[in-house]
Amino acid sequence: MIKQFKHFKTKHPFLFIMMIGLILRLIAVVFSRGYGMHDDHFLVIEAAGSWVDGFDSQGWLPGSPGNTGPEGHSFFYVGFHYLFLSFLKLLGISDPQWIMFFVRLIHALLSLLVISFGYRMASLITEKQTAYKVALLLAVFWFMPILSVRNLVEMVSIPFLMYGSLIILRQEFFRKKEEPGYHRTSFLVAGFFLGLAFSVRYQTLFYTGGIGLALLLMKNWKGMLTTAAGFLISVVMFQGFIDFYIWKKPFAEMIAYVNYNLNHAYDYHTAPWHHFLQVLFGLLIPPVSVMLIFGYLKDWKRHFLLFFPVFVFILFHSVFPNKQERFILPIIPMFIVLGMIGWDDFISKSKFWKKNIRLEKGFWNFFWVINIILLILITPMYSKKARVESMSYLRNYPQTTKFFLEDINSNILRFPPVFYAGHNWPTYEYMLNNNTYYEVADINNWKETDQQPDFVFFVQDKGLETRIDSLKKYIPNLVYEKSFKPGNMDQLIHWLNPINANETIHLYRNEAKIPNAYKP
Repeated sequence: MIKQFKHFKTKHPFLFIMMIGLILRLIAVVFSRGYGMHDDHFLVIEAAGSWVDGFDSQGWLPGSPGNTGPEGHSFFYVGFHYLFLSFLKLLGISDPQWIMFFVRLIHALLSLLVISFGYRMASLITEKQTAYKVALLLAVFWFMPILSVRNLVEMVSIPFLMYGSLIILRQEFFRKKEEPGYHRTSFLVAGFFLGLAFSVRYQTLFYTGGIGLALLLMKNWKGMLTTAAGFLISVVMFQGFIDFYIWKKPFAEMIAYVNYNLNHAYDYHTAPWHHFLQVLFGLLIPPVSVMLIFGYLKDWKRHFLLFFPVFVFILFHSVFPNKQERFILPIIPMFIVLGMIGWDDFISKSKFWKKNIRLEKGFWNFFWVINIILLILITPMYSKKARVESMSYLRNYPQTTKFFLEDINSNILRFPPVFYAGHNWPTYEYMLNNNTYYEVADINNWKETDQQPDFVFFVQDKGLETRIDSLKKYIPNLVYEKSFKPGNMDQLIHWLNPINANETIHLYRNEAKIPNAYKP
């Protein structure tokens, strides 16, 4: 068995790497439930799921309560989820956890293209052995499996960016070598896929613009114009037409997005210009991260077609005030491709590294130890477990119409993922540290029993008994139902950095509204 395994690895190295990448992603599909951050659930699943069930939980659509017009959400990616979730509903799949299993599976399979495209890019401009290294890094880097199954637009845009880039890279290879296979219409296809990336994540425009400028500087203005034409066709189809159908105005959401970001650039996380260099340094694990950064910079002239769009993308995000770590994700695979190629080329010609092979091996050994530890810890992580499980529990009470979120120790609302409560989409009110119990009870008219919530979620343990007693003055029939604890990794991440709020949630049932407890 072991001999057959080794023989397969030697005879089919790329398939072997793809198999490892698939296994890791399937582990994430099965075990990595929940969601990572606000955007990969509430801006995708929560919206699409509510549309399927005849609601509009986020209030994005015209005519929804509180909607005043386009808010800057591309309907392309969330629209795909609306269609996919509708298909699952048609098949009779209604359990939100099973729905999300299939959503993760689709994303896992899509992410395998990143490994393939990275290998094919590297194969065009370097030796096979280096291309295998590129593919291996894209398959097993500690953050790739878990992020690949999330609904992050930054990750989902990557296959489209890479395929468009691969087509252009191959065509430029044929053009320079004057070999058969050069077709100007291929640039049209490349532009179309780059346009799809834009429809998923608007900021990829700076990467695409960088490719266009690179083609122009490389004196292939016809290729640049054809790519631009393909890009525009794609954007008109998946932005212009969709927005016109919804708002009777083309590109309404895109315009709203640009305006919002220009007016609210300083409302979110700001950081110094070198923030994303620090992210690359830490994310890719030093000292290998330093080696990859050096490799990316080393042969910038020779690999200008890939180097320049990555550079433009990083430059834009370094200048723009709003800096969140995930923003850099779309160019990470291309950065790894160039970094590995440049580093391997450097050490093959360096007298120092030829004399110090063991030192480089030591760096890589350190990298693999850290990377494997992180893979084991992160890949099966059930993120936001308490929030998801507490909402899932409400499926046992389909008569639930509204609940109350008591989080008086916080000044920030930790949005409950109502999607997991099933298809009745109960409404909710909440209480933070800027309210009093009397104010909340008075506003919601809790004197009337029928106006009281069916359930109360007490978030965090601090002062729990006092808080329960205070709320019972206004909802006297509260009884304890169940507690939901965060996952082990949620707790560890919170311990390492308390800003990552992962909390225990205590569920109390209002017997005046729901007298009988659920019995499994």
